[in-house]
Amino acid sequence: MTGMNGFRCAVVLCSWNGERYLPQQLDSLRAQTRRIDQYVLSDDGSTDEGWSLLQSFAQEQRAGGVDVVLHRNAEASGYVHHFEQALARADADVLFTCDQDDVWHPEKIAGMLAAFAADPSLLVLHSDARLVDGAGMSTGRGLFDVLEVTPRELAAMHRGDAFDVLLRRNIVTGATMALRREVLALATPFAAHWAHDEWMAMIASMHGRVDTIEHPLIDYRQHGGNQIGATEKSPLQQIGIGVSRRAYQERQVLRMRELEQRVTPETRDAVADRARHAVARADTPASPVARIVHVGREFLRGGYHRFGSGLRSAVADLVGLD
Repeated sequence: MTGMNGFRCAVVLCSWNGERYLPQQLDSLRAQTRRIDQYVLSDDGSTDEGWSLLQSFAQEQRAGGVDVVLHRNAEASGYVHHFEQALARADADVLFTCDQDDVWHPEKIAGMLAAFAADPSLLVLHSDARLVDGAGMSTGRGLFDVLEVTPRELAAMHRGDAFDVLLRRNIVTGATMALRREVLALATPFAAHWAHDEWMAMIASMHGRVDTIEHPLIDYRQHGGNQIGATEKSPLQQIGIGVSRRAYQERQVLRMRELEQRVTPETRDAVADRARHAVARADTPASPVARIVHVGREFLRGGYHRFGSGLRSAVADLVGLD
């Protein structure tokens, strides 16, 4: 079946011990203004009643004529591998990744499908989110507020320069994300040192457009048990106090090495330059004098402004703990 906009859409929901919040997420899927053509409901070896909730929902949707793929892993495989498995089971043009503990706004699917229909080059689309607590009460903050997404970054996303934004840092959250199925062929197998959402967005940005909807389309629940969540950094953390800068940058080097295996001719030089910056930050000397010289050289080269937060990142490397 193909729905309005000429697309068949699938919701790919991955759960693990989600019985507490899963009913509200399922209710929000029932309330979508655009019919969902397929559900992929995948459980990662839950030990609570989450699997039973998915089974009941699957039975209900099948009775209503909806295509449902229902799968359960014998034991937990981790959220990145779980999503990779589940996405591969989807049979639709546009896929919506779905967490177990959020609440989608009724117009989410209809609005995002309209954007895909309007732009054939659009490969990935994501939105802002309203942050709520475990009880579903607003925290007064939005996801983009906490991520400190800037007007400059948003403008770059809209004009088709998502690659430059995402090479610097990820602003795409899987709970708000939709993608064309062809992104999977480009992105699988997923890289070991990337989350599934940031990896797919990064790869998609090298082959087509990744864009942003600036208003919230979900309530993004923050309850202390999130796999990733949206945690706001303290002022001290922002300049590196109490943060292992070396460990973080060493991981960035590994990530860039993985990305170098998937580059396009147009993005090869930029990824190589990003990798050089990560190596420079990972190799910051322990000696205060040598550190000042090292950081100053990278600052003058422009790496901190292109791939970091400018002066703030440089100060973080100067004072950060190893």
